[in-house]
Amino acid sequence: MIDTNSPETRFAIESVRKAALLAAKVQNEMVSPALTKDDRSPVTVADFAVQALIAQQLQSDFPEVVLVGEEDADALREPEERDTLDQVTQFIQEEIPNADTEKVANWIDHGGQDASSRFWTLDPVDGTKGFLRGEQYAVALALIEDGIVQIAVLGCPNLTNGRKMDIGGPGSLILAVNGEGSWVGPLSHDGDFEPMLVSVQTDRTRARLLRSAEAAHTNVGNLDLIAQHLGIGAEPVRMDSQAKYSVLAAGDGELLFRLISPKAPDYREKIWDQAAGALVVEEAGGKITDLDGKALNFKLGRTLAENRGVLASNGQLHNEALEAIKSVGA
Repeated sequence: MIDTNSPETRFAIESVRKAALLAAKVQNEMVSPALTKDDRSPVTVADFAVQALIAQQLQSDFPEVVLVGEEDADALREPEERDTLDQVTQFIQEEIPNADTEKVANWIDHGGQDASSRFWTLDPVDGTKGFLRGEQYAVALALIEDGIVQIAVLGCPNLTNGRKMDIGGPGSLILAVNGEGSWVGPLSHDGDFEPMLVSVQTDRTRARLLRSAEAAHTNVGNLDLIAQHLGIGAEPVRMDSQAKYSVLAAGDGELLFRLISPKAPDYREKIWDQAAGALVVEEAGGKITDLDGKALNFKLGRTLAENRGVLASNGQLHNEALEAIKSVGA
């Protein structure tokens, strides 16, 4: 059984649990079929509220430790965004009754720091489109020391047992600690953590691809070519966010590709989009590299500047997947 008693691990578990449940409340109250296609207000409120809540807890527990987050409060301080800031503050007040708009904005800005030798990185709501569809998203938090991910927690409100899409279910809290494995427990309440292990599938033709529900996040043409090259016949598992890393770690998929979109050939992954999921996969026995087989380098600030895309696998099929990437020129 994993030891969850270190101060850092307890902070990660407790803050992500509270934050993911808060995000679920925002989704339940603000996302509806009447939402227009261009209305991102629910995920905007959830993003800011989650970052404020976790930053406040970090400042309380570890005031000297840096937080590298996705959001800042500059836009919220503009007069035209006052309504959004008020909404964020109202949700935060359910957890922190003495919160006000200025405190909330300052907590959000605590995530705007530069990476250092030891810092936390946060993606408050990973999976924007999934959140807005009322489907999969994740709160992703990771502790990085000297470029090595040490602790990772994913809060997935619409995923049960770390693998099953279950809208409105108990949710999953996925915990990985360097050298201690990956574990899953219920998000909605304290409960025992169960170990996560990747699939032992070695037949590439039976591999299950974990694919984003959003075509804009990858090169769909090259991904189809890779699947053909590998001879994959199984239907892909489609979902948004780092929840896919949890499903891979739980053994319900074998391969995950983050190819370079032709619309953004120079794009480099943000560290908060990969750090937590990377440790979850590796500690479950899988492997994660970039598309050229290089280890992900978390020492270079807010992006994986020296890495091109991402390949995650159950480990057994990693080399064959890299060969397929090279063969199709992805």
